[in-house]
Amino acid sequence: MKPARAVPVLMYHHVSPSKGLVTVSPATFEAQMRWLAEHGWTTLSTGDFAGFLAGRPVPDKSVLVTFDDGYLDNWVYAHPVLERFGQRATLFTITGWIGDGAVRPHAASGQALPDTPDHKACKRAVDEGRADTVMMRWSEIEAARAAGTFEFHSHTHSHARWDKLCASAAEKRDRLAEDLATSRRTLTERLGGVSDHLCWPQGYFDDDYLDVARAAGFRHLYTVDKHINTATTDPRRIGRIVTKEADDGWFARRMAIYRRPLLGGLYVRLRGK
Repeated sequence: MKPARAVPVLMYHHVSPSKGLVTVSPATFEAQMRWLAEHGWTTLSTGDFAGFLAGRPVPDKSVLVTFDDGYLDNWVYAHPVLERFGQRATLFTITGWIGDGAVRPHAASGQALPDTPDHKACKRAVDEGRADTVMMRWSEIEAARAAGTFEFHSHTHSHARWDKLCASAAEKRDRLAEDLATSRRTLTERLGGVSDHLCWPQGYFDDDYLDVARAAGFRHLYTVDKHINTATTDPRRIGRIVTKEADDGWFARRMAIYRRPLLGGLYVRLRGK
């Protein structure tokens, strides 16, 4: 096996026909996942990826596909695409926004589909106490996990930016510690366990955040920083590629760049993206 020298980590939020921020269309997501399948890419688990960062080999052309938040459209549109191509993704879940209820139809079910609003409308629904209309349910999380399309990890419980909401560093640390503890407890109660993988809300972190996360048991921390992930990458500063509503050519070029440490490092320094 030829080992990978670098592993791109893709970042998605929405896969939806509702255009807006941090959204790709179902057709674009399908095209990107088909491109990975047809060009011999391996979609890793977080365990595989953690092994790579620790120096264990993974196949050349390996990628980690990640989603943030846990929107309903991830179940409706992304899940059936991943299942069709035999691929997996990682979903960083805001546990406080997930509720109970029956599994809703997805795009491969042949049934009428639920509405999947754009990002701003989703945020508004959460703020107004209507999170269930725009977020996945625990039943859908369990179904996706059973199908092998998604694994689920912490994106905190509240998605709050405590650095903005607290009057002191001590308060910030205490509130973040409570937030992470609640997220870990919820994942353990609902899914039977919790990993050491955490994604920062809005990509923000500082030294206090890092200390609190480490004390809470998190060792692999995902950012929105644009850098190359190699075996020498600090697992507390995992870089990700922001996906876009773009054609296969854009996607293929980004994958080629971010799997090559020298080319990717030069590209990031020159372009910053």
